[in-house]
Amino acid sequence: MIDLLKRYPFPLVAILRGITVAEAPRVAGILFEAGFRLLEVPLNRPGALDAIAAIRADAPDDALIGAGTVLRCEDVDAVRNVGGQLIVAPNCNPRVIAHAVECGMLTLPGVVTPTEAFTALEAGADGLKLFPAEMITPATVQALRSILPAGTPLLPVGGINPCNMAAYIKAGADGFGIGGRLYSPGIDPARLEMAARNFMVARQDILGLY
Repeated sequence: MIDLLKRYPFPLVAILRGITVAEAPRVAGILFEAGFRLLEVPLNRPGALDAIAAIRADAPDDALIGAGTVLRCEDVDAVRNVGGQLIVAPNCNPRVIAHAVECGMLTLPGVVTPTEAFTALEAGADGLKLFPAEMITPATVQALRSILPAGTPLLPVGGINPCNMAAYIKAGADGFGIGGRLYSPGIDPARLEMAARNFMVARQDILGLY
């Protein structure tokens, strides 16, 4: 699979929980225009697969679109069948990870502990979603970074905002998954545009420092 960090330095994954098929192209267009290139639609809401297909239809060539809350191998197959390229989960299920890797999809399982982290990597995970980040402080990220293989992408998810990104990056994080602070169902386009811009400004500031 692609080297996530070489292709997407300090990646920001937009989590579009609850997005409808009707609003998917408009929301995705705003995010693409702002600079987002990784979008996930969690599967635990109706219409998720159709929304992924709608976003993929007009996505830039360098974008990765996929699903979150992927809990079963059957889910991986369903996402692949609608053109998804990205598999994100809140948990560490080696069978699901290995199946996604076999399907050639970028895989970011959720972990909290070192045991889960090493289990995910042994199954072939491309990177690790540190979830929920409200429980995983920058100090915890630093501790995990000290024991994990060099170059392992670490992406905290949960409660991330433009103001707390730098502390996590300094501790060893590589990027973030961003949910409710960026998108919520039915969000006003101007509000989404502003939120997306604020996250990208914070990302650019970090890129300037590192």
